[in-house]
Amino acid sequence: MEPERRFAYASAMNKTVHILPEGQEAYARALEILRGGGLVALPTETVYGLAADASNDAAVAKVYALKGRPARNPLIAHVLSPDWAQDLARITPLAQRLIDAFWPGPLTLVLPRKESGLSKTAGGWLATIAVRCPDTCWSRPFIEGGWTTSLFMPSANLSGRISPTRAAHVAADFGARVDLIIDGGPCRGGVESTVLEVHEDYAVLLRPGTIAAEDFAPFISDLRLPPKSQVLSAPGMLASHYAPRAGVRLNAETSGEGEAHLGFGAVDGELNLSREGDTVEAARNLYEYLRRLDRAEVSVIAIAPIPRTGLGQAVNDRLRRAAADRSG
Repeated sequence: MEPERRFAYASAMNKTVHILPEGQEAYARALEILRGGGLVALPTETVYGLAADASNDAAVAKVYALKGRPARNPLIAHVLSPDWAQDLARITPLAQRLIDAFWPGPLTLVLPRKESGLSKTAGGWLATIAVRCPDTCWSRPFIEGGWTTSLFMPSANLSGRISPTRAAHVAADFGARVDLIIDGGPCRGGVESTVLEVHEDYAVLLRPGTIAAEDFAPFISDLRLPPKSQVLSAPGMLASHYAPRAGVRLNAETSGEGEAHLGFGAVDGELNLSREGDTVEAARNLYEYLRRLDRAEVSVIAIAPIPRTGLGQAVNDRLRRAAADRSG
């Protein structure tokens, strides 16, 4: 165990930020906090999440308040085993094929909601619910520790800002206001889950993510894009999201005065998402590098062109929202 990773950060108010490395001690403490209505930041294969007992209205309200999250923006119910989803949503045959192929993993399904006892506040009072089964180190220990309900778990960051891929990112955003941060090291995916709204014989790609759209071809014959009038039925659909404090300029071959430059492939910069031009590596590095370049003296982060193939679709989606008008 690395001693510096235990309770390693202090806030401006000199309050200890509680961080524990992944392990039985951390899991036991996390379950104690969650059962008491507290909040725990947990590592996943995508980004760090801010977890609350999904059946506890007061705990879910804390998540919205801490993040400053709009009430209309629904949360994803995270189940610790694929079969748990049956209690929350109506599983269509198409949804079951996707569950069998991709769970546990970085895929969120928006499905018709069942009456389940979960907080309706977190679902925006919709007739659907977003569900995912993450591929994590803590799911089995939680089950073995007697945890039997879902977790509502958005990214562990301030609403609209850069998502966290390290425990230090969570500590920087929230300090001691989170009851516990479990440090599982850097997230291997780097961007959030792919979100599909699943119907009887087609699906709608609500949010590109860690699973590329082309990976669904063997399972979905009709994969559509959402209409402009799409109801806000899943996270990551707001026009402005994933944003640094600095402005963002896209498709930048060079940077100007007061700008930091984030490169990709042959277009180099202060940092390079992937010198090899690998969109998987770019996705893994995206949020970490945006945070590094978001310095006080930087007014704009200029970002090199990134292809829209593979995970480049997810990276471009995040950057487009990061560059969007924030006045609304």
